[in-house]
Amino acid sequence: MKKIILSLLISNVAFAQVAVGKTSVSPSAILEFPTTSGNTKGIILPAVVNTANMTSATPGTIVFDIATLKVKYNAGFWQDLTDFTGAAPLLTPGLDLPNAKVVIGDQNTTADGVLVLDAPDKALILPYITNPASNVKSPVAGMICYDPTKKMMCVYNGNQWFYWD
Repeated sequence: MKKIILSLLISNVAFAQVAVGKTSVSPSAILEFPTTSGNTKGIILPAVVNTANMTSATPGTIVFDIATLKVKYNAGFWQDLTDFTGAAPLLTPGLDLPNAKVVIGDQNTTADGVLVLDAPDKALILPYITNPASNVKSPVAGMICYDPTKKMMCVYNGNQWFYWD
């Protein structure tokens, strides 16, 4: 965990690309996770109280909405990425730090979020997990990954996996 935080902080200062769990980054990536077979770790999206209250969210934001128990994507409006209601993630009490965020890429971005990736020619590369429905033993609501066999983005809503191509 300390290595990940240190990598994020260094990238924040150096405007660099970041690899998590691997030694190199693809030229098109701003943030990249393992793409090897056998990986079973995905990204857990932030759980928010209610996207209806997030009226100034930056387009491109993806969250797990606790009010509706759905993964939602902001395309200028909130759009469901899961067709059915899921289950709420187990949340631990803590301090809410509304201004806390890490920016990788353009430090002058006006986008708001806990982790902001901002680059004109680079993208997030999701963790690769082959057949996550079978291989991820304890998925958490709001988990996302990429299935390289099906060539689809996978989203877990707390009850079932949804696939987007």
